[in-house]
Amino acid sequence: MQDISMHILDIALNSIDAGAKRIVISVEEYTRGDTLRLTIKDNGRGMDTETLKSLTDPFFSTKGKKTGLGIPLLAQSAREAGGNITVHSEAGKGTTLQAFFSLSHIDRKPLGDLTSTIVTLIAGNPDIDLIFKYRIDNNEYMLNTSEIKRQLGDVPINYPGVLSVLRKDISAGIKRLGKGGKR
Repeated sequence: MQDISMHILDIALNSIDAGAKRIVISVEEYTRGDTLRLTIKDNGRGMDTETLKSLTDPFFSTKGKKTGLGIPLLAQSAREAGGNITVHSEAGKGTTLQAFFSLSHIDRKPLGDLTSTIVTLIAGNPDIDLIFKYRIDNNEYMLNTSEIKRQLGDVPINYPGVLSVLRKDISAGIKRLGKGGKR
């Protein structure tokens, strides 16, 4: 994975595979604490204790494949940048994954194209309620697809014109915080 946005896409797709109908993605930069925190929380099936113990093993997968590299690669990326990951899950109640990075660490992967990642998730999964939060210190941008869908009425959220407006809004929201969406 070349950037953090690709990790976000991978983990969010895992949430969807686990039956999540609501996913909260939060990217928080704290410049004073030199910390980048990524949180992905879902209401999917969750995991039992045995599955949780095996999550960072690259030869473990719940999908019938021989390897499950998503979480091990995210954990490696976090450790390379002076951080780590935590995963809390309960069967039937969902999962919360947090990855911590040293914001200024030379080996921290760039955030990548957060806008395209979020728009891709919305376009391909219109029935999922997605909340995206991007924070730099005390400033935050937030997008909540359940509110947008309510305002749209009968217009699908993955209608091309809607996606175009969402892309512009997300990009402007990220840039408004002063750092831009592609780093």
